[in-house]
Amino acid sequence: MKTIFKSSLLITIVVVVVVVVFVVVVSCQTNTTKKAPNILIAIADDQSYPHNGVYGFAEIQTPGFNFVAKNGVLFHNAFVAAPQCSPSRAAILTGKNIWELEEAGTHASNFPKKFKVFTEILEQKGYFTGYTGKPWGPGNWEISGRKQNPAGKDYNRHKLESPPTTAIRPNNYSKNFEDFYSQKAEDKPFVFWYGGHEPHRVYEYKSGIKAGKDINSVKVPEFLPDTEVVRNDLLDYILEIEHFDSHLDQIIQFLKEKGELNNTFILVTADNGMPFPYAKANVQEFGTHVPLAISIPNGIKGKEVDEPVGLIDLAPTLMDLVGSPDAMTTTGKSLMPILTLQEHPKHRNYVLTGRERHTHARPDNLGYPARAIRTEDFLYVYHFKSDRWPQGDPVPKNTENDKRDEATGFKALYPGYHDVDPSPSKDEVMSNTESKHFELAFAKRPQDQLYEIKKDPYCTQNIALLPEYSEVLSRLKQQLLNDLKEQGDPRAFDDPVFDSYPRYSSMRNFKGFNKRGEYNPDFVKK
Repeated sequence: MKTIFKSSLLITIVVVVVVVVFVVVVSCQTNTTKKAPNILIAIADDQSYPHNGVYGFAEIQTPGFNFVAKNGVLFHNAFVAAPQCSPSRAAILTGKNIWELEEAGTHASNFPKKFKVFTEILEQKGYFTGYTGKPWGPGNWEISGRKQNPAGKDYNRHKLESPPTTAIRPNNYSKNFEDFYSQKAEDKPFVFWYGGHEPHRVYEYKSGIKAGKDINSVKVPEFLPDTEVVRNDLLDYILEIEHFDSHLDQIIQFLKEKGELNNTFILVTADNGMPFPYAKANVQEFGTHVPLAISIPNGIKGKEVDEPVGLIDLAPTLMDLVGSPDAMTTTGKSLMPILTLQEHPKHRNYVLTGRERHTHARPDNLGYPARAIRTEDFLYVYHFKSDRWPQGDPVPKNTENDKRDEATGFKALYPGYHDVDPSPSKDEVMSNTESKHFELAFAKRPQDQLYEIKKDPYCTQNIALLPEYSEVLSRLKQQLLNDLKEQGDPRAFDDPVFDSYPRYSSMRNFKGFNKRGEYNPDFVKK
């Protein structure tokens, strides 16, 4: 009996020892074999800072964005490289400023294959890549020899049975992400681009009111007239931001259910500012200043950052994240110190932004070249062609369309100034050509503009000619022009090559060159 007891005890001890050794070995393997982080990039289409709930903008409910900010870093001064869709997205993908990207630096052109994008590199490193909604675009990526959109393979087959409004696209973004995820091998990390089409125009007029939003709670930017029409337009814009965020929130909940959330890098931002006069397609504040929140596995939580950062910083950040900092040559600077250290070294003192052609809005398909430098305190803007109309040439009033369309809310009184999207707010501004709002949005601009942002967040007071700001003006202008020359901006060398680049989107009946998809020979460098 004693012999049997001793034997059983010995067996039990051996089993316990084996189990302990196994647990220790597995634990060591788990600690030494770190799982590659997943990457989720969520980009709204046409949304300005501070239009998210966590920024204190009470009219907007954005639980998805708020979650990322709470569990990561919230940025208060994040800027796109351009206030337009396709050049901004090209800059995000490459980590370069628009003047370094040739055709990809202007709107609705092509995307030369020689410019590496982070999705390609991550795919080479074993990542499963894809997108839903709006990728890089508008423009022609096929003509450069690329095999797929720079954002990855598309996942867009799932549609909403009943979109919230008649204007919101039926894309079922979260369901498409689930489709993407289901096709991924279990051991593969992913990089997914969620490109919402919202809050891009057009909107269903008064859809915000119909959804129960309070027209009296809207904060109207100083560059817009405070009228019932504009307030309704802003409510409709807000409703579309919430739609974008609702799908982000659903994707986050799905990742949580799958046990992937804690190992996923999540970035939420927008490609440019709100589609209103003096915002989108302008290098002023509401055209380039966008929301940004980033959460990272094992990163800092609940941190807020005021210093300027650029969305060109995303590509080098991702290269750092996956341990390949030299895989891309970028002008951006990695955000990893900000994301992983409570007290980080100074990231940068300023960011640069710029724009070229937006739509076909002038004779000869000319653009409107402008560059800007933004510090924490000041925004300086330099206009290379201040003789041109900044938002496109005006054309005569169309008196035949003087009735407001009930579905869209706008009259389209003036078919000119095409760089501003048609909207009820555009109509309101254009209905009073003597107003300060019209002047800000549509009038020709001096070569130099300077704004003190903390005193003038809406950029309504150009202080460039005030003697007390002459030193600031001189310093920022010199810094901007020096950087543009160092980075090879053709405009800094009086090279008009940007005006030669083809436009693949629709053209208008302006005089001069207007051939869709062709280069303008008058501006090709000899």
